Amino acid sequence: MNKTVNINIGGLFFHIDEDAYQKLSRYFDAIKRSLSNSSGKDEIMKDIEMRVAELLTEKQKSDKHVINNKDVDEVIVVMGQPEDYRIDDDGTETKSEPFFASTNRKKLYRDKDRGLIGGVCTGLGHYFGVEAVWIKIIFLLLAFTSFGVIAYLILWIATPKAVTTSEKLEMTGEPVTISNIEKKVREEFESVSNKFKNANYDEMGNQVKTGAERVAGGLGDIIMKIFGVFAKVLGSIILVFSAMSLAGLFIGLFTFGTTSFIDAPWQRYVEAVNYTDVPLWAFGLLCFLAIGIPLFFFLLLGLKLLVSNMKSLSAAVKYSLLAIWILAVGSLVVIGIKQSTESAFEGKVVTKETINIQPTDTLQIKFVSNDFFSKNVDEHEEFIFTQDSAKNEVIYSNQISFEIKSTDKTQPYLQIEKLADGKSFKEANERAEKIRYGFKIVGNQLLLDNYLLTEMASKFRDQRVELYLYLPKGTVFVTDETVQHFDESDNDFFNLHHSSDEYIYKVDENQVKCLNCPADENEYNDVEGGIQTEEINIIDESDSSETVTVKINGKVVTETKSGKKDKKGKLTVGSDGVIIKTE
Repeated sequence: MNKTVNINIGGLFFHIDEDAYQKLSRYFDAIKRSLSNSSGKDEIMKDIEMRVAELLTEKQKSDKHVINNKDVDEVIVVMGQPEDYRIDDDGTETKSEPFFASTNRKKLYRDKDRGLIGGVCTGLGHYFGVEAVWIKIIFLLLAFTSFGVIAYLILWIATPKAVTTSEKLEMTGEPVTISNIEKKVREEFESVSNKFKNANYDEMGNQVKTGAERVAGGLGDIIMKIFGVFAKVLGSIILVFSAMSLAGLFIGLFTFGTTSFIDAPWQRYVEAVNYTDVPLWAFGLLCFLAIGIPLFFFLLLGLKLLVSNMKSLSAAVKYSLLAIWILAVGSLVVIGIKQSTESAFEGKVVTKETINIQPTDTLQIKFVSNDFFSKNVDEHEEFIFTQDSAKNEVIYSNQISFEIKSTDKTQPYLQIEKLADGKSFKEANERAEKIRYGFKIVGNQLLLDNYLLTEMASKFRDQRVELYLYLPKGTVFVTDETVQHFDESDNDFFNLHHSSDEYIYKVDENQVKCLNCPADENEYNDVEGGIQTEEINIIDESDSSETVTVKINGKVVTETKSGKKDKKGKLTVGSDGVIIKTE
């Protein structure tokens, strides 16, 4: 029968038989004797006891388990004998440590000593064997999402902080042995002692002056810390911005820059406005270098603000990148100059078409679309690439403008101006001549196409059509609702009223008048409030009725008004172009 005792090791209670207790006591005494000349002996012993307590806890199979000699021997094998791990004063080991596979497993802790905030990133760096700065970069990139912030907070709360020497050794994956514990503690003590040894006490003494100076010095330290935090925040912002911008440029290089190899849906639109013959992939690469190299240096600046001991690039690398950047920027300037010169001149081709209508006819103006290109007359495109009915690729555009002007000629006429840009007047005129535009005159109707076509080879050089309808004095006309999408007339001469497409207009001496527009739409004084009329009033007293004969523009309109109820008429235009009055 063996006698058992209760002992406290590292704050934990154990049941241990007397023989095992004696052996463990002799083991601790031997360690203390080997550390008699070591700095921080108490700290080392405390860490050794905590490590022994952890190992003994692993041996307990139940609450009633009693630690025996075998358990103690296994702990000593892991920890090592004191005489085998003596560390001399010069810091060199006399014997190599035995290898124990079970003692060099890493554990995840927070390294608060080297961390900036909670030590999470530094601890993860130790655990995965990578530089902590890369872990910090990953968390900074994820900081723009809720996942990154939540993950960091969870790790901060759930991960214990490495406080003891044993925990710090486990964090870095070093075996928790007497030798390593003593070495770690001695390194920390030597680091602190070196700071005191290297301190200039004379200078420190000179700095200890009045209380006001000490307060000022404290405020200075606080300000410096604030600036330090600000530098870290600024570095993080610069780092994230430059990294995301570089990523976007890189993606753009393999989409926009590689359209020569990939048939992207929008490739033709880019090629249409590319007036130079520079391949798109080359232009994309130049843009990537011109913008990406400065962003790369901003990325390095952000890293330096976060990592103070980061090495700088060599002079050869810096000057090489600078030379590449200057070459890229210079090439883009040359391309930009060529791009602007390709559209420096405007060409124009003008045709005129007389509209033969009778003076008593009312001209009807309307824009029409082609169902092959668009089913909706109201759709407007600056330019799109499509095919015509013959399967030829063409550029389709609704760049049409319409304007009404006055003329001294007896017959109205339509002036069609086709315009385009080019690097010379000759090239611009040739491109303008290739514009296809159509219109029809059917009776008293002027039907205008709401689109133009041009061939693909001409590319997009701001091709457009400007229509000018010249009308002599006295011409009466009406406009379809489609005209309002293209009308660019001078409102002081012709103000198109959008509230209805049944308004009748007449060209006067200096302005186009609206004959039947509401009085409240007289913003430009163009509503005819006093139409020249010849009235003959015949009043029949028997039935209190009034017959009014009105002569408008040479046409006679008769209206009979009853004394009991007025009958109001409406001016409209018939299919033959004659103004009639309807009830």
